[in-house]
Amino acid sequence: MRKHKNPHLHPLRHIAHFDLDSFFVSVERIKDGTLVGKPVIVGGHSDRAVVAACSYETRKFGVQSAMPMKQALRLCPQAIVVKGSMADYSKYSRIVTEIIRQKMPVVEKASIDEFYVDLTGMDKFFGCYQYTRELKQQIIAETNLPVSFALASNKLISKIATNEAKPNGEIEILHGTEKSYLAPMKIEKMPMVGQNTAETLHKVGIFTIGQMADTPMPQLQKLLGKSGLSLWQKANGIDNSPISTFHEQKSISSENTFEKDTHDVAFLLQETARLLEKICHELRTEKMLAGCLTVKIRYENFETVSRQTVIDYTSSDHIVIPQAKLLFKQLHTPGRPVRLIGVRFSALIHENQQLNLFQVADQTPKLYNAIDELKKKFGTSSLQRAVSMQALSNPGIRPESPLWLDRSGKKEE
Repeated sequence: MRKHKNPHLHPLRHIAHFDLDSFFVSVERIKDGTLVGKPVIVGGHSDRAVVAACSYETRKFGVQSAMPMKQALRLCPQAIVVKGSMADYSKYSRIVTEIIRQKMPVVEKASIDEFYVDLTGMDKFFGCYQYTRELKQQIIAETNLPVSFALASNKLISKIATNEAKPNGEIEILHGTEKSYLAPMKIEKMPMVGQNTAETLHKVGIFTIGQMADTPMPQLQKLLGKSGLSLWQKANGIDNSPISTFHEQKSISSENTFEKDTHDVAFLLQETARLLEKICHELRTEKMLAGCLTVKIRYENFETVSRQTVIDYTSSDHIVIPQAKLLFKQLHTPGRPVRLIGVRFSALIHENQQLNLFQVADQTPKLYNAIDELKKKFGTSSLQRAVSMQALSNPGIRPESPLWLDRSGKKEE
């Protein structure tokens, strides 16, 4: 094990990555015990549907995520297709989140089914690996969800090692062995190495991560541009990226102060919808999903009130607008002139491939993709929902851009 000259100033990092195995399928099996042990596919039933998630029983027939459903059923005709429920996945994700938060000092929720935890310093009081194993056993005992984890010196190694340990696996990569652990793996196992990058590396004889690590850094930079340095560091097991805790994770908000105070409820609801449409577009651009919605009202005397609600993870305005209108009606005092209206999303997570594929089960994401492309090309106000058009044309509002905020409320560009 490597030692620093001053372990008190530079403690060795201990980072664990938890990944809920076949999360969507596992939740469906909790809901319906008859699915246990059977080949299960989560996805749509239409001709254009794709596989959002699949059980290990289907994978041995060649079924994979993102595969067209028709092809998957040709490979495994006995598979049971389940449409799935984002509400249930959000519910179980939050249950696991709370279990981990109660046991671990520093937690990052990377996506709906992935978590990083920082145990640095805990080795003085606990065995980090044993403590992590006990947490895994607690998750399984309390939820019946299978989970894999890896403990390593950084996020990169723990993420890769967890993928290798699945299903229902666990592994520790000891400090000082990061490079040798990665060396025999194909370069496609490395994050940031897509098909085009892999083909470029193959052309110069680089097929394994070890070969990439042993390639002089200037050569990789010349070959791959700016990503060359980052890939060289990763191939050598170097990753200093921090854990982004719940308190550090960002939120996104937008608000408007009116030139004239108004008590027109219909207008205020339309403006709420317009603001939500705008920041939902921002969420999709950042490939994020929100798990909490807040509505804020400021009255003519500057009294400010707000109310929030937990929502199923989403970036779709047609889902959150009705919930925001309900919050507004619960919050608003009829007859009082309003000076400002605002909305905010928090509890943000990354939209991983599994979530993306799940949403493709219907046609709505395709519509949003088309809308976002138009907004990217012609501006965010080029296309608006009818429900928000009256608010947009009202001369009494001063539009402001969405603000990315951290938990302390500090504005960021």
